[in-house]
Amino acid sequence: QVQLVESGGGLVQTGGSLRLSCTVSGLNISNYAVGWFRQAPGAKREFVQAISWSGGSSYDGASVKDRFTTSKDNTKNTGYLQMNNLKPEDTAIYYCALSEYLDLSPDTYEYWGQGTQVTVSS
Repeated sequence: QVQLVESGGGLVQTGGSLRLSCTVSGLNISNYAVGWFRQAPGAKREFVQAISWSGGSSYDGASVKDRFTTSKDNTKNTGYLQMNNLKPEDTAIYYCALSEYLDLSPDTYEYWGQGTQVTVSS
């Protein structure tokens, strides 16, 4: 059984930082791209960032470029999302997901975590 568990969310002030982790069990993430998505109340799920199976390539969502960084540690079977200079508009539930392909579309991702809440206060 494949499980993805996000952690590291919480409440932070504007300008602060958080690091989300996505710990995977049941498969080897070295064969998968790790994607991060977020969804605010009443909004559609939005692409944040994704990193390729090797870690050599990544895609950035326009709203987080130069503030967020994604990485993965295949030895720990864990993906990471480092979020800096957080803004109130970054408030959302953040999800990690796995895909065989590096892609921006959530439809490409086969496995999903349960999400972790990030709240940025002004």
